[in-house]
Amino acid sequence: MLQILLRRKSMVVLEPGDGETPVEVVATIQRNLAAYGYGLGRDLEARVASLGADEATGFYRRLERELKVMLGAHRVFRPLYPGFPTQVMALAEGELYLNALRHYWDLVDEFPDGEHHSPSKEQPKLRPLRLGTRDDLTAVFTRLAQSKTPYSQQDREDVARFIVQNGQSITRLLPEKIACKENLAVIAGTMLREGLDPVALEPSIRTATDVLRIAVAMNGGDVSLAQPAKFGRFPRSVRARLLGWLERIPSILEDMQRWEGRWIRLGERLHPGEYTSRFPTISAAFSALRNGRRERGFNSRVEVALAMPGSAQPQNGWGDGPASALELLKSRPGELARRLDMLLRLGGGSRVMEAFAAVAPKVSTPVLLQVLTHFRHRNDPGLRVFFPKGQVANVFARADALQPLDPSAISDVVSICDRTLLTRFATLAPLGRCYLDPALARYLAPFSQRSASKALRTIVRGSRVPIDDSPTLRFFTWWRNARGRVDIDLSAAMYAEDYGYVDTLAYYNLRNFGAVHSGDVVDAPKGASEFIDIDVERCKSLGVRYIVVCINNFTGQAFCDLPECYAGWMARHHPDSGEPYEPATVVDRFDVSSDTPFCLPMVFDLEAKEMIWADIALATQPRWQNNVQNNLAGVSLMLRALTQLRKLDLLTLFDLHIRARGTLVEVPENADTVFSEHAGITPKDLEQISADFL
Repeated sequence: MLQILLRRKSMVVLEPGDGETPVEVVATIQRNLAAYGYGLGRDLEARVASLGADEATGFYRRLERELKVMLGAHRVFRPLYPGFPTQVMALAEGELYLNALRHYWDLVDEFPDGEHHSPSKEQPKLRPLRLGTRDDLTAVFTRLAQSKTPYSQQDREDVARFIVQNGQSITRLLPEKIACKENLAVIAGTMLREGLDPVALEPSIRTATDVLRIAVAMNGGDVSLAQPAKFGRFPRSVRARLLGWLERIPSILEDMQRWEGRWIRLGERLHPGEYTSRFPTISAAFSALRNGRRERGFNSRVEVALAMPGSAQPQNGWGDGPASALELLKSRPGELARRLDMLLRLGGGSRVMEAFAAVAPKVSTPVLLQVLTHFRHRNDPGLRVFFPKGQVANVFARADALQPLDPSAISDVVSICDRTLLTRFATLAPLGRCYLDPALARYLAPFSQRSASKALRTIVRGSRVPIDDSPTLRFFTWWRNARGRVDIDLSAAMYAEDYGYVDTLAYYNLRNFGAVHSGDVVDAPKGASEFIDIDVERCKSLGVRYIVVCINNFTGQAFCDLPECYAGWMARHHPDSGEPYEPATVVDRFDVSSDTPFCLPMVFDLEAKEMIWADIALATQPRWQNNVQNNLAGVSLMLRALTQLRKLDLLTLFDLHIRARGTLVEVPENADTVFSEHAGITPKDLEQISADFL
């Protein structure tokens, strides 16, 4: 469990010792940790000093092992040109061309440098490691269990570790009700898979879809149900448990027919016919599904009402169809909130506004916040950007604008949302005096992290992270072959202020516009790496504003099918010193594991000195040759989408809470609660933000 607290909180749990560690040993540990960009905080250093030499050395070895994995330093980085970047810049174009041919003909897999690397001159700012407690570790799980937004892959793995580690005693850490149904499925599915009793979760299991998600989770599937599911065999005890949950759910058939095909496949594994006398209702529901009997569901009734003549023509007035749809939607406040824009476009006006005001207190906080953000930017020009549900990190952007709405209607919706949220937040524990860092406007709220990559620091897609004044940005990737040859290409597409394409640095263009590529490695039986250096000031002087980092699997396999593939970037002040890969300079490292052969992990805005976290997987196949040059239309569109996002930021979210249950102060020293980029509650504390503020 060391890695969870280390990765999430930069904390280490270390029990006190009864010895005395020589000061030379403590100093050596500090010196060695600096090579990874970390240092012992005062409290942790004092605890290490109480261990004794042998225990302190053992602690350091365990800590170093975890840090290496976090940073990617547990692998050997061997670029095609070991003397990168100087070696590549010094070679003539003809030599680079001939060397590439020799490499592609399998005549050589490395071009000797002949020069010894000078010692590293980098002096990065060290990240302090603090002393944590077992309560800090427990708090990570309790906040994950209380999260109101779906888990990322890393969250799912961490939750599973907690459950396996604690066994049945994990029940005492579960909240009375789990708000997010996808997270409920992950927890319940893991408990069932481990042979634990999930009786504490039963109050949260209220629909057939909840049970379907749990069955999917047990089989390692996509609990968002965006992807088809496969079901294996279930033990008899689990079959009885799932059927028992289904038996007590009212209107079961209407809920089940939303996912008819999946229920039929699941029924083949649950064998409900064997339990007809014990669970007659659900057995009859499965029989109805197999025989094609259907009931008109809620959404179907709403769509039929909206499709009535005149419904789509506001100029004809508010007809019976929309009025009927509105009455139906009042019974499901969340659905009414999601369809609010459409109802207003149909001419509902005051009727719709009155209905929304009446049901708003029953709408979940995440939905209200999203409605608030949508209407605040409702008539703004620009792209409409969508992140579809599922475990593939995709994004869609559309240029067409919605039909304009009356500004007074927009203002009324915003006012209702604002008032409802303030009333709700005021019932929570007081925050006291609060400091709110304006820099939090760059970070987005974590509404959905389903497809987020596992990373050294997890942030929300679309957030803007400031980069320091390092003159060189160095991108890197490392991968290893699967069953056959794997050729990963690291590329950087350059764009101007107006999003006009400038150039691409890739295997076919190793140097240009103040940028240098380390060479194209086409096979990685023992692991291989590629690097790109970006000279920030030179690129800016040549009209480049945006750098889009692209990772492409030239041999076509999906990244998720590779045994190992990760990437990241470093901030370098002295790129010619030290090794190409210096762990202490690593700013971000993340796993590349999407179910596609092409991804855009990040964008660098050189003018604003910001990194925009993209974490996007492109599913479209290239039209001809599989390289970044033939995906520029998609890359360009994604760049526009990411730089024009209109999503809820953390500054707005925390401001709502402070207005409801705190008092704003000007400096953090005078605050009881600090919301800032690097102290107090930060953008990295996603599980706390999701549990306590959404």
